[in-house]
Amino acid sequence: MRYAALIAAALWVGGLTILAAVVAPSIFDTIAARAISDGPAIAGSVFGEALRRFHLFSYACGAVIIGSLLLRAALGPRPAHFAVRLGLASAMLLASLFSGIVVSARIEQARVDAGGVPSALPQGDPRRTAFGRLHAVSTLLQIVPVAGGLALLFRELTD
Repeated sequence: MRYAALIAAALWVGGLTILAAVVAPSIFDTIAARAISDGPAIAGSVFGEALRRFHLFSYACGAVIIGSLLLRAALGPRPAHFAVRLGLASAMLLASLFSGIVVSARIEQARVDAGGVPSALPQGDPRRTAFGRLHAVSTLLQIVPVAGGLALLFRELTD
């Protein structure tokens, strides 16, 4: 059970890191370099779909971590700092759920409201501003599972 939680946390943190550091820049840079018409919209759609699929994966990782903690506590002995670990895992899962369900839907609606690519709108356009805020919220929400996952991994590896 402990091993399953370790793997789930490592995959979750690693996956988010790869999405941000490798996948997103690769998609946007490759499409921009090829000067594909409607490139930013295509890049946004491709990355949006990758993120949508990763959200589903993150929900499973969260369930594995929480399930492992609860099972270990029920079967005994309780993991050290059980409440803290459960709180971290729950916060990670809630942040991912909110990002994947609420924020992603709002981002998609902002794209529709913008009539395409929000970055193509003038700087002061409220639709562009709204999209930028939603993008920032989405990014900040992903910090929760990364930081929480690193803390859980550290705790598991040092106990």
